Amino acid sequence: MVIKIEQFDQNTQKLAEIELITKVEAVLYLKGRPLSKKDLSETTNSEINAINNVLKELKNKYSNPNSAIELNEVNNTYCLQLKSTLNEFVEELLPSELKTSELRTLATIAIKKKILQSDLIVLRGSSAYDHIKELLNKKFIVKRKQKDGRSYWLSLSEKFFQTFAVSNEYLSQIGSNIK
Repeated sequence: MVIKIEQFDQNTQKLAEIELITKVEAVLYLKGRPLSKKDLSETTNSEINAINNVLKELKNKYSNPNSAIELNEVNNTYCLQLKSTLNEFVEELLPSELKTSELRTLATIAIKKKILQSDLIVLRGSSAYDHIKELLNKKFIVKRKQKDGRSYWLSLSEKFFQTFAVSNEYLSQIGSNIK
């Protein structure tokens, strides 16, 4: 039990060491939808003034013409998006039946390997319900009822591994680096 406490303390310390700009960037990427400064402040447990400064830094970071990503502001909400000049190029790279937002949801499931639907909704927002439905229809994920609870477990299907040529071992390695 002492080991678990030490591991928790180490993980908490590592989380505390992550810079705010990195946290905000991660939140904007994972949510995949516009977020207000208040949302970003609450999610990262930081002050609005700090969020303002971070958003300015991110705007500068992504203003580089060689960056594929841009920080968009619409009605006082912010999101990370692929630059529209790359849409045609990217469409050829993606499996034709999946949208970018669905791929982000699928990537989140892939990194976690197995995730509760309720947790995925927290990470990706309510639009993830539509993504899950589409991913189930395309047979990229499997949905199983949770034994003790009302949510469902979501995991990758065999079709996912065939389509994306990614090994389970590789996903485990990525997942362990992110935690």
